[in-house]
Amino acid sequence: MSSSKKTMVNYMDMTIVEPQERMSYLVKHGNMIEVDPKQSILRYFRSGTEMERMAKVYVAEGNHENAFILYMKYLTLFVEKIRKHPDFESKRAEMKVINKLIKEEIMPKSEKLRQKLMNNYQREYEQFLANKEAERIRELERERERRKREARDCSKVGGYTLIPANLHVQIDPNVQPSAPDMKLLDQVVYPNDFPMGGQRSNLSDGGLLLSVETDFRDENNKRTNIPSKPSFDRSQKPQYDRSDSLLAGSLRTVIVPQDTMEVFLKLAQRNTDKNVETCGILAGRLSQNRLYITHVIIPKQHGNADSCTTMSEEEIFDVQDQKNLITLGWIHTHPSQTAFLSSVDLHTHCSYQLMMPEAIAIVCAPKYQTNGFYILTPTYGLNFIAECRETGFHPHPNDPPLYMDAQHIQMDQNQKIQVVDLRR
Repeated sequence: MSSSKKTMVNYMDMTIVEPQERMSYLVKHGNMIEVDPKQSILRYFRSGTEMERMAKVYVAEGNHENAFILYMKYLTLFVEKIRKHPDFESKRAEMKVINKLIKEEIMPKSEKLRQKLMNNYQREYEQFLANKEAERIRELERERERRKREARDCSKVGGYTLIPANLHVQIDPNVQPSAPDMKLLDQVVYPNDFPMGGQRSNLSDGGLLLSVETDFRDENNKRTNIPSKPSFDRSQKPQYDRSDSLLAGSLRTVIVPQDTMEVFLKLAQRNTDKNVETCGILAGRLSQNRLYITHVIIPKQHGNADSCTTMSEEEIFDVQDQKNLITLGWIHTHPSQTAFLSSVDLHTHCSYQLMMPEAIAIVCAPKYQTNGFYILTPTYGLNFIAECRETGFHPHPNDPPLYMDAQHIQMDQNQKIQVVDLRR
């Protein structure tokens, strides 16, 4: 763990700089969690465990904003939302344990983080105001200098002294004006020929009109020699790295060991030969705001040619607790079909993605030697499937798409997948 830990400064709306507003924004984001009555209540208990697990990682890494958001989600889930689940009354014993954890750990840690963040926000806000004032003073000084230059330029243009408009000149009637040199007339710059904007630099130093320094005009006939007053430099506002923030709205990168599919297919070979699907759970860890798949857990299961159902979820949870793992998705085979998500697969994956937005579904199609990496479309498919009440295989509309290729994954050739086979 780095000794130079820092509190990450992350917030979506760059107009929010006042400390209390920033804190309110974090709390609001932490409240953004819902409970689907169709999902097993055990899934939500599991999700809470993994929220707490990830929050501890963020605290250790110094990412206090992300840790605070996850603790807020935990509190929102178990203090408010879980009570709406139809199986809530049957889980009083589990809730008693959770309430004890909330009182003794979650609440104190959340308050400590809140105070740290508020102190940090206040320091940044004071620095922001100081920078803004310094910029205002610099701008005033630039304006004074500009006015001085303009005054000097107005007194002398192109090396010639301007004649005041009210100056009367006495003309000697005895002096006969001479004819102009015709060669000089060819050099006169007429209005339609006069260059615009930066092209005025092509004029001779003597120039027939005002010098280059004093009267630039753009294509709209507006002066450009006077710099427009710059808006306040937004770089003076508190900065943050969006990629490290749960507020950014983007999915965290999921790292997949390159050998995951090959290893899984070997484990599934016996079922594949019988045209039976095999499934496994993808689990791993959080580090530096990236999710690393480290294990495939093969649970007890039963399957057929087009589906696979896991059994004994408690055994899966026990393995994850022993190894301090979080759920990052699932993997299964299509022994005789191509790689895609069936209607049943869509519903299966929905339960994973509702708990972990980055959760992926890997489909291995050995007959066609292809693999697919999928997620439900966050803006449509996830909500559509969550609200669908059909069971078994049933048709879904294809437009707009319900799922898509996962764009937030990265293959890692150096890491090797580990296997826990609970079928043995």
